[in-house]
Amino acid sequence: MRGQDTQQSAMFSYLSPEDRVPAKHPLRPIRRMADEALKTLSPVFDQIYATFGRPSIAPEKLLRALLLQVLYTIRGEEMLIEQLQYNLLFRWFVGLNMDEAVWVPTVFSKNRERLMNGDVAEKFFLGVLDQANAAGLTSDDHFSVDGTLIEAWASQKSFQRKDKAQAAPPDDPGNPTVNFHGEKRRNDTHESKTDPEARLARKSGGHESKLAYCGNLLIENRNGLVVDTELTQCSGTAERDAAVQMAERIEGVGRVTLAADKGYDTRELVTEMRARNVTPHVAQNLNRPGGSAIDARTTRHAGYEISRRKRKRIEEVFGWLKTVGMLRKTRLRGVHKVGWVFTFAAAAYNLVRMRNLLFPPVQAA
Repeated sequence: MRGQDTQQSAMFSYLSPEDRVPAKHPLRPIRRMADEALKTLSPVFDQIYATFGRPSIAPEKLLRALLLQVLYTIRGEEMLIEQLQYNLLFRWFVGLNMDEAVWVPTVFSKNRERLMNGDVAEKFFLGVLDQANAAGLTSDDHFSVDGTLIEAWASQKSFQRKDKAQAAPPDDPGNPTVNFHGEKRRNDTHESKTDPEARLARKSGGHESKLAYCGNLLIENRNGLVVDTELTQCSGTAERDAAVQMAERIEGVGRVTLAADKGYDTRELVTEMRARNVTPHVAQNLNRPGGSAIDARTTRHAGYEISRRKRKRIEEVFGWLKTVGMLRKTRLRGVHKVGWVFTFAAAAYNLVRMRNLLFPPVQAA
C-alpha cells in the first residue's frame, strides 16, 4: 500500500540527540577524548572567566563547536551556527538539547581573545597528547620535523613600501588598481597593510612568492601523531630555527633521533642537534657547496633509513591540515591568532588519528 505524503511535522519528539546518534558513529570516540581533554581545562576556564555577571556560553561548547568546524571543513562561523540550528549530530556533539537556542556568530569573536590569551589551544592539544601517551601510541625516541607555508589573509596589493608617502585617493577603494610590476619588493622595505606580521615567502625557487606564515610540526615516528607545533614568521632560517626550539622541548629519556628533509642539512643545525643529545637523521643534500653535513657515522645505521621512510608521514599531516583543516589559507591575521588555530587544528588531527588507531572501523564481511 502506498504511503501518504504527509507534510505536517510532529510537534513532539521522544528521542534525544543522544538516542539518534548511532552507537558506532565515528564522532563518538572523538567526543569522549575531547571531553576528557576539556575536563583538564576546567581550572583554566575558571581563571579566564569572571566570577560574577551574566553567565556566558560554556567554553566547552564553544571549543567543541570549533572542533566540528575543523573536522567538517565548515568555511565560516555563520555556516557553523546554521548547521547547529538543525543538524542533530552537531547538536549532540556540542551538547545542545533539541529545543535549546543556538548562540549568534559574534559569540566566537567576543570569546576568541579570551581563549587565546588563556592559551587554551595549546593546553587542549597537550590534553589530547597525554591521552595518546597513556594509550602507548607515541614514541619517546624517534621524531620527524618539517615546515610548510600557510598563506596569509592578505593580498599582494596590500604589500606596500613602509616609507610610502600619502598617495592620491584610489580609483576604487574596495579594489584599487595597483601596478607593482618591475618593483623590487622585499620584507625589509615592504609591509602588508592588511596583515603587517605576514612575510613574503616562497617554498622553492620554482614557486611564486606569497604573503604567508611558516607552520612547523614535530611528529613522533611510531604512529605519526603531532607532538609539538610552532608557527613563526617566514624567513630564510625559520624552519631550522623552529626545529631547534621544538627539539629543546622533546622529553626523551636518552638520545633521540630527529628526521628532516634536505632543507635542514646545514652544519650549524647538525652540530647544534648533536650538542643537544639529538641524532639528526637529516636527508643528505649532496649538491650543497661543501657537501652534506651528515656523514657515515649517521648513515651507516639501519635506523637512518627507517627515519627517512617514516619522515614522509609528516606530509600526511600537512595535507590534512590544509585540506580538511582549512589551513591552506588562514582567515585570521597575526602570528598569535594564526598560531592558535594551527595548534587547535593539530589537536583535531590527533583526535582523528587516535580514533583510527584505538577504534578502527569494522570491515564489512
